[in-house]
Amino acid sequence: MDKSHEQKRAAAFLYPPIEPFDRRTLDVGDGHQIYVEQSGNPRGIPVVVLHGGPGGGSSPMMRRFFDPVHYRVILFDQRGCGRSRPHASVEANTTQHLIADIEAIRQILEIPRWIVFGGSWGATLALAYAQAHPDRAAYLVLRGVFMGTQDELDWFYGGGAGRFFPELWARFVDAIPVDERDDLIAAYNKRLFSGVFAQEARFSRLWSDWENALATVETRGHFETPVDYARAFARLENHFFTNKCFFETDGQLMRDLWRMKDVRGTIVQGQFDMICPPVTAWALHRKWPGSTLRMVPVAGHALSEPGITSELVHVMNALRDSRGLSEAL
Repeated sequence: MDKSHEQKRAAAFLYPPIEPFDRRTLDVGDGHQIYVEQSGNPRGIPVVVLHGGPGGGSSPMMRRFFDPVHYRVILFDQRGCGRSRPHASVEANTTQHLIADIEAIRQILEIPRWIVFGGSWGATLALAYAQAHPDRAAYLVLRGVFMGTQDELDWFYGGGAGRFFPELWARFVDAIPVDERDDLIAAYNKRLFSGVFAQEARFSRLWSDWENALATVETRGHFETPVDYARAFARLENHFFTNKCFFETDGQLMRDLWRMKDVRGTIVQGQFDMICPPVTAWALHRKWPGSTLRMVPVAGHALSEPGITSELVHVMNALRDSRGLSEAL
């Protein structure tokens, strides 16, 4: 199944395309300018959307998971990617910087509390934000949970997922000399930050293609990511993963769930997610009393998976109709 057909199937569950009523660029310091937009109802229930990656950037599709009559939808491109500048920059770009950026956006837009909606790395960041500012996170909607642990990185970059897709894994691994293959994140880091654009571009596409090919149940064996997107995506992901997502300790998000003990949320997880296996979402759900887990059968990791799309829209419609949540906001 090609990507366009998959997106058409997913689009059947989405609200119609809309344009933002507000676009702006915020100077968040450290030389970074981040793109922020608002769409939907200016007086509606505020929801901030945290894209994946790190380095994935936001897209117009992300506006369409929310009833535009009822929701005020805030999208932004995290440091170094999308329409934010400087492009593909890792300087002053850490989890703590991103949490501060989210708070800066909330304060500038004068939003007391909001729903936080994030998938993959966006789920990581949503949890980190909620633990830092539990009084500001009215509700979390998480998809394809990634907790930033070494076990998860070992699964995807150490050969776990590769056992299921040996041809795709070989394409990712064979570009690296044999004596460097014991740590592929470090090996790619040398090449993604070599200062030679052609080399950075080549290894950015290899890095990005490996992940994008496994994002859906209908695996695409010959996915080729555009270079500009791939370079930001690969460099930022590798930068964060090299630095253990800038957490104090492995497993920090699970350890600090007590900080968000009064925050509720829904987890939407694909049963066949090969990038972020369901065991992580299950473990989070079991330790987070305020959570609900929606396991989607025959679905992978991507936001554009029809089953994932349908379930996320259903969750947001249910929250729209929840009187208790509306009053809390």
